[in-house]
Amino acid sequence: MPPPRDPRRTPEERSAAGELRRFTPAERWIHRVTAALMGTAIVTAAFLYLPALAELVGRRRLLVTVHEWSGVLLPLPLLAGLVSRAYRADLGRLNRFGVHDRRWIGRVLRRVPGPRPAGKFNAGQKLYAAFVAGAVLVMLGTGIVMWFPSLTPLVWRTGSTFVHDWLALVIGVLVAGHVWMAVRDPEARRGLRTGWVSRAWARREHPLWEREHRAPDTRQAPGDDPR
Repeated sequence: MPPPRDPRRTPEERSAAGELRRFTPAERWIHRVTAALMGTAIVTAAFLYLPALAELVGRRRLLVTVHEWSGVLLPLPLLAGLVSRAYRADLGRLNRFGVHDRRWIGRVLRRVPGPRPAGKFNAGQKLYAAFVAGAVLVMLGTGIVMWFPSLTPLVWRTGSTFVHDWLALVIGVLVAGHVWMAVRDPEARRGLRTGWVSRAWARREHPLWEREHRAPDTRQAPGDDPR
């Protein structure tokens, strides 16, 4: 029987019911604000570049303004989150790529069934986060060049427009894939909505992370990583 989902329960009651804390309130709000800004930038970009959508709104100048400011503000929640110790710890997890991550990728590529070795974040999530972080910086830089055309030479503006447009398409595809994966995993969505997930889900999807939260006498030896 799945554990009760009453949001009023205390952390102790949740732990006793077989749940693990996955994200703190600060981390969840960082994700929500970042997702809102990213979604706004993607939607306004679609209305700006697709004539059929642009005709539905008509107010191009307003769309441009909303698109520009959503892009400029996009890094702010990520930077503001640095005051959170849990957020900084998770950034460290995302930036570490270990042997188990290579095993995870190998199992995915070979379509090996069964559990895959993953810590709090699997290798796919780490690669996605790294790409998006770099892409946001590139989009911010190229967007600023396009925002102030009189301050840069023509060759810069031409190159920035090319990179900005094509990278926006790639980001849109990856974000759509990210959303699709989330739709398929209600437990992962619950973790972002409430901060808590079931231990059974953690053991299946992130076994190395789940092991960290076991009692010392129930943990496996280091050499017993899931394979």
